[in-house]
Amino acid sequence: MQNQPAFKKEFVALMASLMSIVALSIDALLPALPDIGSALQVSDPAENQKLITMIFLGLGFGQLIFGPLSDSFGRKPMVYIGFFIFIIASYICVTTKSFEVMVMGRILQGVGLSSPRTISLAMIRDSYSGDFMAKVVSIVVMFFILVPIVAPTVGQTLLHLLNWQAIFNFNVFIGLGIIIWFWRRQPETLPKSKRIAFSPSIFITGAKEFIRYKDAISFTLASGFITGSFMVYLSTSQQIFQEQYQLGELFPYIFASTAIAVGFSTFTNSRFVMRFGAYNMAYYATIAYFAISLLYVLVFHTGQNPSLVVLMLFFLTQFFAVGFLFGNYRSLAMQPLGHIAGIGAAINGFVSTVMAVPIANYIGSFVTDSVLPLFVGFSVFGALALLVFVFLKRTQRA
Repeated sequence: MQNQPAFKKEFVALMASLMSIVALSIDALLPALPDIGSALQVSDPAENQKLITMIFLGLGFGQLIFGPLSDSFGRKPMVYIGFFIFIIASYICVTTKSFEVMVMGRILQGVGLSSPRTISLAMIRDSYSGDFMAKVVSIVVMFFILVPIVAPTVGQTLLHLLNWQAIFNFNVFIGLGIIIWFWRRQPETLPKSKRIAFSPSIFITGAKEFIRYKDAISFTLASGFITGSFMVYLSTSQQIFQEQYQLGELFPYIFASTAIAVGFSTFTNSRFVMRFGAYNMAYYATIAYFAISLLYVLVFHTGQNPSLVVLMLFFLTQFFAVGFLFGNYRSLAMQPLGHIAGIGAAINGFVSTVMAVPIANYIGSFVTDSVLPLFVGFSVFGALALLVFVFLKRTQRA
């Protein structure tokens, strides 16, 4: 029987809060995209999507820096450095008059935010393993998902009361409170005796160690497929609900309902993953993710949008499946990497995120007057994620 360590509520809350800075910086900005585009004289509204997708590019590359360095210098110092970079990037975004510089600022924000995102996963792996780690990750992700429920509403409120710059300032203020809490209450999880002596070669040796484990590679790729298709929704949701469906200021509430579906399923996963196992939960959720999106493509193949009620039914069931994927995929990828948790979390996050950005940008360019391309992307990459399980099952039998 798997040995279960003590469940530390404050630790889980802190890890969720570190991740929440990422979600807040992405989702609170969604209602402000048209205003920012107008202020920076963007002629093509579709270009505004880059303010969402390009932050993920920074998230991907930044993890390659902070993950390995945390294995050598400890987890906490890397979180502080990352947040300092985030503050600088936020200042750039608030003061610039150029859309191109704004995009670069968002990329730099992603680099800074990659630190708390990566280090939180590494600290969880330092403390837990196996299906219990999957349970903890699910709970952390559940609270992380709660942020998109309220973030667009917060962003829209700040936009109405003040301006779009206030959204960036609010994110920095909330992040500062979390970092102070982290500094005062969270002990270092990587003792000096377990740290890897720093040298430039740790990046290469860490990558070589990572690719030794087919489970780590496979579930990292699956994460990239699902993250990429889901990122299309994040970057196009404002355009879908406010322009295609003419919902105006109802957008934050519609967006929140889909986030609730993900949050509820993530909570459900945390309750049952110890009974059924992370692998089985992820496998059947991947089948559901693919089947739901394929059903939409078959029924609405003409490209004509369904009623809002029908669309929301598909979105809610689709995203209910998503809640069983992110935490379990990451836990399964990290399970064999306890001895290189920082580098492992970095490579896992880098590969899945860098895969996701071009996927989101490409599919998002087709989401102009129909939701169909979004579900085509869901079905294609859901099928690819399902093929990962087919590959693993065949190798296990062999």
